[in-house]
Amino acid sequence: MNHSLIKRIPAILLSALLCTVVCLTAVGVIATPAFANEYDKEILVNMDFSGKNLTDSSFNKANLRGSNFSHTNLQGVSLFGAYLDGANFEGADMRNATLDTARFTKVNLSNAILEGAFAFNTKFEGATIDGADFTDVLLREDTQKLLCQIATGKNPVTGRDTRETLYCD
Repeated sequence: MNHSLIKRIPAILLSALLCTVVCLTAVGVIATPAFANEYDKEILVNMDFSGKNLTDSSFNKANLRGSNFSHTNLQGVSLFGAYLDGANFEGADMRNATLDTARFTKVNLSNAILEGAFAFNTKFEGATIDGADFTDVLLREDTQKLLCQIATGKNPVTGRDTRETLYCD
């Protein structure tokens, strides 16, 4: 047998395998991974994102005033510096989200899960937090005290009491 052909067999087999994978992906037999969306600095006033899977998406410094994120998967999302006045996050899953310096003024966070979120400089004035789960959320002390004044309810998914997750007295 020809020695040059023998040396090329691994390369030929690898090429055939790659071609097969590309062809199967193109026709949808092999699922392609979902990529997070990037909405940084976008103006998305009154947008409806309800019920969507936005895992690991980025909304840094976006204007999301009045937008609807109810029952949305927002795990790992970044809302750093976002303007969210009047937005609806009812029942949203915001575990491990970055919320630092975001403005959650007059926002509905009823039954939302914020477990593990980073929200150290986040503003929550006028927010509704009935049944929200703040387990392991990093908050400033003054923000934590403000939220304790309005904290009520129990999260229907995690079963945790809102006041307990905020370490209220």
